[in-house]
Amino acid sequence: MTDTLNIAFIKARWHAEIVDQALAGFQTRLAATGMAAEVTSFDVPGAFEMPLLAQKLGQGGKYDAIVCAALVVDGGIYRHDFVAQTVVDGLMRAQLRTGVPTFSVSLTPHHFQPTAEHVGFFRDHFVKKGEEAAEAVRMIAALEV
Repeated sequence: MTDTLNIAFIKARWHAEIVDQALAGFQTRLAATGMAAEVTSFDVPGAFEMPLLAQKLGQGGKYDAIVCAALVVDGGIYRHDFVAQTVVDGLMRAQLRTGVPTFSVSLTPHHFQPTAEHVGFFRDHFVKKGEEAAEAVRMIAALEV
């Protein structure tokens, strides 16, 4: 890896006001640790589209790490479980196929309502999850895999 990491950050647009907080937390933590990184943000319609873009970006050879963020909520028809499992599996396959570390900041709450209380809770939680992803990227960089 180079002195400056090139990181792709993929964000699903469903619940963007919440999901975008992961990128904010990620960038804040990287800055606080002094890690040299160039973060490029990519938007996709939903979580289901993240693995394909992660794989394409990984194959391109430009990025040292890829981080993906999404909020997959229970819409009352149990589709969220299928989507969440498929996304995580797809991200793992993209990582293994490309050799580029790929991280998931994808949450699947079973009890989410678009109320101020839930939105506030998950906005804060995504900041924390973004910070945790930054720490994971730092650990991978330290290993110089």
